[in-house]
Amino acid sequence: MSNSKEADPHPSRWRRFLQYIEVPTDLGVPNTSWLNRDLIPMPKERRTYKIWSYFVYWCIGGLSISGYATGSTLLAYGLDATQAIVSIVICGLIVGVLCVTCGWMGERHHIGFTVACRFSWGMRGAYFPVIVRAFVGIFWDGLQAYWGGQAVAVTIGAIIPGFAHMKQTLAGGILLTKDFIGIIIYYVFFIAMMRIPPERLQKPFIVSSVMFSATLIGLLAWAVSNTHSGGPLFREQASPVHGETGWAMLFGITAILGAWGGGTIGQSDWTRYANRPYAPTLSQLIAAPFCIIVCATIGIIVTSCAQEIVGSLIWEPFLLLATLQNYYNDSPKVRAAIFFAGLGCVCAQLGISIVLNSVSAGMDLSGVVPRYINIRRGAYLLAFLGLASNPWQYLSNASTFLTLLSGFGIFFAPFSGILLADYFVVRRCMIKLEDCYIGDKRSIYWYHNGVNWRAPLAWVLGVFPTMPGLIMTTRDATAWNVWVRIFHIAFFVGLLISFVAFSVICWVSPPGNVGIGVLYHEENGFEVEGELETEEKEGVTSVGVA
Repeated sequence: MSNSKEADPHPSRWRRFLQYIEVPTDLGVPNTSWLNRDLIPMPKERRTYKIWSYFVYWCIGGLSISGYATGSTLLAYGLDATQAIVSIVICGLIVGVLCVTCGWMGERHHIGFTVACRFSWGMRGAYFPVIVRAFVGIFWDGLQAYWGGQAVAVTIGAIIPGFAHMKQTLAGGILLTKDFIGIIIYYVFFIAMMRIPPERLQKPFIVSSVMFSATLIGLLAWAVSNTHSGGPLFREQASPVHGETGWAMLFGITAILGAWGGGTIGQSDWTRYANRPYAPTLSQLIAAPFCIIVCATIGIIVTSCAQEIVGSLIWEPFLLLATLQNYYNDSPKVRAAIFFAGLGCVCAQLGISIVLNSVSAGMDLSGVVPRYINIRRGAYLLAFLGLASNPWQYLSNASTFLTLLSGFGIFFAPFSGILLADYFVVRRCMIKLEDCYIGDKRSIYWYHNGVNWRAPLAWVLGVFPTMPGLIMTTRDATAWNVWVRIFHIAFFVGLLISFVAFSVICWVSPPGNVGIGVLYHEENGFEVEGELETEEKEGVTSVGVA
């Protein structure tokens, strides 16, 4: 085997530097332009996630601060609390089904979204969906880190009341100094956690899920015991947007699914760690809906009761904790409770950042530059870019920003539609894994100059009907016409159109590489033989893969 670090006996200083910064390798897995140890079909020794592991995974994904605040999206469409809970139930069930289908290729072939895009989009064309997902991940990671920093500040403030009452600001008065300190501390914990490989994160995930579950239970007990009811939100009448309850519920469900777009499409990033077939399936169908429904319902009840107690509608649990410390005049007992509850919020943010952002986006960045970026380095780069994005700035105009960010679901839905159509309808779950790592004409997934034109065409067809509504809504939140209505159901429109379009296009113009490969990853069916030099004179990049 020839490794790139041994190819030249007398490398230049620049070449020695590039060799030095290459990511670590495993025996038999060299770093190439298409391959590193984090991108290959997951080896058996690294497939450590059992059925219970995925239940814990969904405790992280479903029991989260963003999940807790889901009700705010639904109530914004004019639904009452009961209608919002019904919408959450429907949404949770849909998420469960999407997670099973999007995670199937990871469960059977042990590859993630980054590599799966190669057989649908082509070896070079796959860069597009990967980069889009990583780009959106930067802003989501910045948002999650900002919330995590605020949770850290609340936790510290419970110990040091003077810290909780700090009024100093930065960034022109937008960012509280205590929150910025909290962000820095949050990132220290995040960097420490990302030192743990994804296949060994089960125990930290257990701690995180237990801590935040205790926070939710504590808040629910406090809220209900003080009001002996569900609070004023359950007594308010619905006033659905434009007077149509059914459409308002559909709009709310679509908005939540759009926000979950990156999480569902990236399921294979985690199902590839399954120690046996069907290990993730039960948790995806049961634990995912259950956790999403329970967390969002608790969020609605606690927020409603808190409004009656403290007089304010506060959707973020860490901000509610800070309010309660003031409400109870820094009582020592209350501060002790807030400390542990705040710590639960911090753990929840660390967990959700790793589950939905860092590992997936890290693998995306790894797919762009496999020699120099692995999951861990990609996660660190994402964290740096998330902080550099100044989340406190774009959250200063939260309504416009969150509309735009959730609007990115119009891009994710067609990605999902194309991937599902190609994997299940066109290829019937049969993939030639070796060719997903060959960057030249030897690969059956090279298509035309590395791009499968069918995927971009289906993607454009899926995005086009929803784009005008996104632009109009961003410019004017009160806009209401047929384009805006289509945008509000963008996830369903984009998913269905791209799914049907890609299937029809491939029926009219078959790719020619269908029916080749295996239905599942065999233990000894994938072997890296080595690396060939880049054939620059012929304009071909080659890697030696069996």
